[in-house]
Amino acid sequence: MALKITLKRGYIGEKPKTRANLKALGLRKIHQTVTKPDNDAVRGQILVVRHLVEVEEVAGE
Repeated sequence: MALKITLKRGYIGEKPKTRANLKALGLRKIHQTVTKPDNDAVRGQILVVRHLVEVEEVAGE
């Protein structure tokens, strides 16, 4: 199982921890999408930026 993560809102004015998590997820531009494995580490990163992203479960990996 994998997660499709899309950045839906900009990160201007966000805290450094939030910006660092977006960078670690590989999200830089609005509407950019990345696919990450569904594990606890990625789920924790998504939890920090949940107000900026949209997450979908996809089959893969």
